[in-house]
Amino acid sequence: HDPALKRDLDRIGAGAAPRLRHDERYSCEEPAMIRIAHVLCPVDFSAISCRALNHATALAQWYDATLTVLNVFPVMPVMDVPPLVLDAKLRNELTCALRRCTELVPPGVRIELRVEQADSIPEAIREHAGTHSVDLLVIGSHGRSGVKRLLLGSVAERVIRHAPCATMVVPARAHDVVPQGPVRYRTILCPVDFSEHSLRAVEYAETLAEESDAELRLLHVLSLPAELKELEPSFEILRSRIDADRLSRLNDLIPAEAASYCTVRTALSQGTVHREILTAAAEQPADLIVMGAQGRSALDTAIFGSNTARVTRAALCPVLVVG
Repeated sequence: HDPALKRDLDRIGAGAAPRLRHDERYSCEEPAMIRIAHVLCPVDFSAISCRALNHATALAQWYDATLTVLNVFPVMPVMDVPPLVLDAKLRNELTCALRRCTELVPPGVRIELRVEQADSIPEAIREHAGTHSVDLLVIGSHGRSGVKRLLLGSVAERVIRHAPCATMVVPARAHDVVPQGPVRYRTILCPVDFSEHSLRAVEYAETLAEESDAELRLLHVLSLPAELKELEPSFEILRSRIDADRLSRLNDLIPAEAASYCTVRTALSQGTVHREILTAAAEQPADLIVMGAQGRSALDTAIFGSNTARVTRAALCPVLVVG
């Protein structure tokens, strides 16, 4: 799946020593410029959607962005129950509930409360994000449970498959960064496979590390076919050269001025990509994972990459997915 790796394997098959190309490196010559002017946070009044709102509030405050808090009222029928109608009275009740939900949002944050009705909650969220120039969508996963969860599926995952902007997913089992306190990311993990989307994720990770005064960890996972181990000693030569090249490329992603606002560390790992990412996030607990939506393991260019999906489903911290 990796063109550079395929070239090296072809050379080994031909009996030649691997030669890695360094001219394809990506280098951060200038500080990453990420613009977040509008943050959207859908809520269903569950505990996890309220936790997602805490993250959305922090991000809106850091970037001086407008925060839209959206509740989508489903009008679809459920089994034999006729659909409810969002009349003026119910709309007012939901708007009042949104006000109560956002009571702790600092007064300096520009906030907009919206109540909409739709047959499909994920489609309504995606449409709102696309038509209102949303830069970042923050959503809690598994906010519903029981029969509603089975009928609706994972709203968060269905939203993120075709989200028109970067999306942060806050899982129900996510540990609080600072219990009963403001959101802060002390450690940010950013997996990098050098695809366009992962490089964009690095930019987001760098600017978030600066805003949150966090330690940023860049991780590259090398997944080599098991049969290559039979090519000793060529396999060890290949792996050592690839390791050196990938570590050098990771270091090239660090801006020269990064040391003035955060600590950046680079690391290599070998194995199954999503498992290595989750292991790295657990062994040195990450408060946030930032990764590209599409990479070498994407199922299709139009949908959620499989590694991204697996990490988002299993992570114990929020995951920011950059498309």
